[in-house]
Amino acid sequence: MSSPAITVIVPGRDVAEFAGEALRSLQTQTLERWRAVLVDDGSTDDTRRLFADAAAADPRFELVEHDEPRGLGAARNSGLDLVDTPYTAFLDADDRLRPGALERLWTTLESSRSDFVVGAYVRLRPDADGPEYTAGDVQPWVSAATDPARTGTTLTEHPSASGNIVAWSKLSRTDFWHAHGLRFPEGRYYEDQVVAQRMYTLATAFDVVPDVVVDWRERRDRSSITQRLSEVDVLRDYLEALGEGIAVLRAAGADAAVAERGRLIRTLDLPPLQRIAETHPDPVYRIALEAFLETLPA
Repeated sequence: MSSPAITVIVPGRDVAEFAGEALRSLQTQTLERWRAVLVDDGSTDDTRRLFADAAAADPRFELVEHDEPRGLGAARNSGLDLVDTPYTAFLDADDRLRPGALERLWTTLESSRSDFVVGAYVRLRPDADGPEYTAGDVQPWVSAATDPARTGTTLTEHPSASGNIVAWSKLSRTDFWHAHGLRFPEGRYYEDQVVAQRMYTLATAFDVVPDVVVDWRERRDRSSITQRLSEVDVLRDYLEALGEGIAVLRAAGADAAVAERGRLIRTLDLPPLQRIAETHPDPVYRIALEAFLETLPA
């Protein structure tokens, strides 16, 4: 087999229920030129054992252990320290890759020579009356960012791409990360926003493809950060991350992307938060949300 072309960083904490499926989604990729760094972030369940067993059985997996939880940003950074391939990708250990995901992203970058490529994704929602999860349709904001396919585009030409802020929908040239010192913020709940907008504003060019590359799990136990937005500290971190992402776009002079992000946040992010604020027992929740609204681009 040829040497690996892609390092996939797979962080996880207490995701034993789903980690096996995530790892199998790597092992069944149509492109076999990958290796994966499995980062256990201080799990208290069987996640570390599952990661260790996978690394023992398949030499393409390498295990990194955090003795104490350090957060998703720190876990991804631990993986970044071990990347030794031309390309870098991410997969959260409770999600799953589509079988042709890496091949589609890799072949696109190989032919375009862009800095990174962005693919579409769907939510993997729990069935109402069973233990299974079912993938939904591509949502409009995801389609706006990735459909139709574009090669060698920029944020000026395609400002809607700024709506795709998740790390695991992208494949990047490792040299691009090194050249710009890209790292994930640590000690935060929402670590993707600023990194994504920095990528878009720093790239000489990037590609987008409409293919679904990842099934993003909406967990039944509602323990993911995205499902904890009724907590005041989680809300504050979320709003701060949104604001910092917009600030990156504004500092780069990406005015069309700033306007696009403002529109998307108002139509997608704010309505569920406003519904929570209406009945939230802590007035600080409503105050924080109203303060953010005053800063949001019209």
